[in-house]
Amino acid sequence: HGFIFTPACFITSEAFLGGVMKGTAAETDDGVYHLPASVPPESSEQVSLLHRHPDQPPDSKVLKVAIIGAPNAGKSTLSNQLLGRKVFAVSKKVHTTRSRSLGVLTEDNTQIILLDTPGLTTPFKAKRHQLEKSLLVDPWNTVKEADLMVVMVDVSDRWMCSALDFEVLKCLAEHPHIPAILVLNKVDLFKAKSRLLDITAQLTCGVVNGQRVRVRPVIKPPWAKKEPERSSELPPDEDTAALEGGETPNSVLSKEKLKQLRSQRGWPHFKDVFMLSSVDREDVETLKSYFLVEAKPGPWKYHSEVLTDQSPEDICTNIIREKLLEYLPQEVPYSVTQSIELWQDGENGELDISVKLYTKKESHMSMVIGTAGKMVARIAREAGDDLSRVYLRDVRLKIAAKLKK
Repeated sequence: HGFIFTPACFITSEAFLGGVMKGTAAETDDGVYHLPASVPPESSEQVSLLHRHPDQPPDSKVLKVAIIGAPNAGKSTLSNQLLGRKVFAVSKKVHTTRSRSLGVLTEDNTQIILLDTPGLTTPFKAKRHQLEKSLLVDPWNTVKEADLMVVMVDVSDRWMCSALDFEVLKCLAEHPHIPAILVLNKVDLFKAKSRLLDITAQLTCGVVNGQRVRVRPVIKPPWAKKEPERSSELPPDEDTAALEGGETPNSVLSKEKLKQLRSQRGWPHFKDVFMLSSVDREDVETLKSYFLVEAKPGPWKYHSEVLTDQSPEDICTNIIREKLLEYLPQEVPYSVTQSIELWQDGENGELDISVKLYTKKESHMSMVIGTAGKMVARIAREAGDDLSRVYLRDVRLKIAAKLKK
C-alpha cells in the first residue's frame, strides 16, 4: 500500500517496459564487454579520428540526447558514467561546464551522442557572475539538434526539486516536438523516499506520457509552510526580463506564453520519468538501456573509437578547472586563466604537460599555490591521475602560478 523505492525505477508504459526488457539492452548483457573508448593524447590523432568515416553496420541506429537542467544538477556526472570515462569536468560548484561538448557512446549497432551542455542560466546571472557568452547560447543551440531531451533535477536540493527551473520550462516550450524525459537525480541523498512521487507529480503537472499520475494525497499538519509562488522566486529586475523574453537568445515565445509558464511548476508532456543516482553504475545502466531502445535507424555520425569531440588540450584545462573549483573558495577559480606551455612525449613513453595559471590578485595566487606549494601540487597530482585514465598513458603534469598584470 506504500511506495516502495527501487533505485533507477522509472514511470513509463507497460509496452515500452517490455521493449526495454526484451530489446537491445538484454541482448548486450550476454555479449562480450568492450572497454570504453579513450581520447588520443595528441591533437592531430584526435582530429584524424573525428574525420574518419564511421565504421557503421548495415542496421545502424543513432540517437542524439541533449542533457539540460539547472546548474549543478549532475549533467556531466551522468554523461561520464554513460561513457565509462571521465571526459567532462565535475564539481560541486555551479557553471563547471562552460561550453557545449559531446560524448559518443557506441554499443553494438547503436550510437548514442550525448550533448552535454552548460546549466541553463540568464543574462542577469551571467552579468552578475561575469560568465562567458557560451553559457547563454550553447544550451539553446544544442537542443535544436537533439532527438531526445533529458531534463535533470537535483532532488537533494529542497529549493530546486519543488519546481522546474524557469529556463528549463522555456526550453521545453520552445521545442515541444522533441520528446523529453525527466530524470530525478541524487535520490541516494534524498531521505524521504516516499515524497518522490509527490515531487514527480509536481514536476510533471500530474501527467506522464499522456496518462494521469495517481499519487495518494498526504494530509499536512496546520503548521506546514505553504510553498511560495514562482513569481516570488526571482528578483524583480530578472522577473521582468523573463516576462519580456529578454533572457533567451532569439526567444520565440510570446509574452502571454511566458506569463503562462511563469505560473507553472512542471511540464505535462514528459514521455517518461526516471529516479536514479548518476554516481551509481547500475542506475545509469538502466537509463542507457532506455536510450538504446529509443534509438532510431540511421547513419552513425562518428567512428566507433570516438569518445568525445573535445581536443586533448580542452580536456586537460577542464579537468584542472574542476580541481580549482573543488579546492579554491568563492570567486577565485572563476577568475583564473590557463595557458599550456608544454605538451610532449617523455623519455619513457609518458606524457609531459606543463600548465601556467594566471591570477588577477596576489591573494588569489597565494591561495592557488597554498602553504609550501601544497595546494598547486595536489591539483597537479589529482588532475594528472584523471588525465592518465582518459589518455590511457602515464601523465606528468606540472602546474605553476603567475600574477597577471
